[in-house]
Amino acid sequence: MVGWWRHRARRVAPGAFALVMATGIVAIDAHQHGLSRIARLLFATSLAAHALLVALQLLRLHWFRAQVCADLGDARRGAGFLTFSAGSCVLASQCLLLVRWPALAWTCTLAALLAWLVLLPRFAATLAQAARRPRFAHSIGGGWLIVVVATQGLAIAATLLAAQTPDLRVLLLPAALGLFVLGSVSYPPLIALVGWRLACRPLEPRQFTAPYWITMGALAISTLAGSLLVRQGPPAAMLPPWHGLLVLATVVAWVAACAWLPLLLALWLWRWRRAGLRHAREDWNIVFPLGMYTVGSFELARALDLAWLRGVPAVGVYVSLLAWLLVAGAALHARWRVLRRWRRRRGLPAPVASHSG
Repeated sequence: MVGWWRHRARRVAPGAFALVMATGIVAIDAHQHGLSRIARLLFATSLAAHALLVALQLLRLHWFRAQVCADLGDARRGAGFLTFSAGSCVLASQCLLLVRWPALAWTCTLAALLAWLVLLPRFAATLAQAARRPRFAHSIGGGWLIVVVATQGLAIAATLLAAQTPDLRVLLLPAALGLFVLGSVSYPPLIALVGWRLACRPLEPRQFTAPYWITMGALAISTLAGSLLVRQGPPAAMLPPWHGLLVLATVVAWVAACAWLPLLLALWLWRWRRAGLRHAREDWNIVFPLGMYTVGSFELARALDLAWLRGVPAVGVYVSLLAWLLVAGAALHARWRVLRRWRRRRGLPAPVASHSG
């Protein structure tokens, strides 16, 4: 058993919490459209996955500290640690929207905030060091946009907590607005580097990986954060012009997300035709943007009372559910093949799949 835990802890990736992000946002998506049983099942899955991944990451830090430090200093992989903040915020949102567990929501939000305060400066320092190296362009990737996702996730969690605790509304809403602004202004410089990497540097089909989809997911979560702030209304301490600017920024984020979607689909089709598609643990980074785009569109339609926009999430909910099922099925199939090889090496009979109803 100890050997198994060591093996799993050693292999867990910095961005493993993308599983929690993807499962959690699809659960919220299902909840918005009345699929309560599916939503609760996905919530239980994301909660269990979050607990397991926290345990594995702590064990990895204990047993393989040198590898963790190396990942933190790697510009390509270092941003993945912020998926813990983003996944914890998504879990906190589920606790408030699906099951009404405010204590767990506060715990997840505070843990996400603490990790964000530690990891964000560390990643910024890593980028500053990597920018002085000759092969800096090869480290640029769509996964860098998880910085925006984690920041906007904190803004969403703070906005939802403000609705649950009116006494802290005056403190939480300005904090949420500040995080929304910080996440919004962080997007342009990061996406400029990613766009330069895609347009001006050689890109092989296999190099276009699933994290590039976060370029759209960061805009989608900005749409959701802005829409929730618009619905909550600005507190008395804010000036009236903030409301109009908030609406404008939210709409611009949604339009930009719509513009990224066909481009990402075209690039993914290009990768499929040139290099084929194989399951990877990073594939959850495709499910999360799709689910977040649907949830953000749903909340934007509610915030601005746009009846024509409601058709997008009405279709998108099934797209995100199908994407989750495909990635989960591919992950289970890959795990089944690993189990068969493991049993074969040890001379054990291969597991037989049951065909009963």
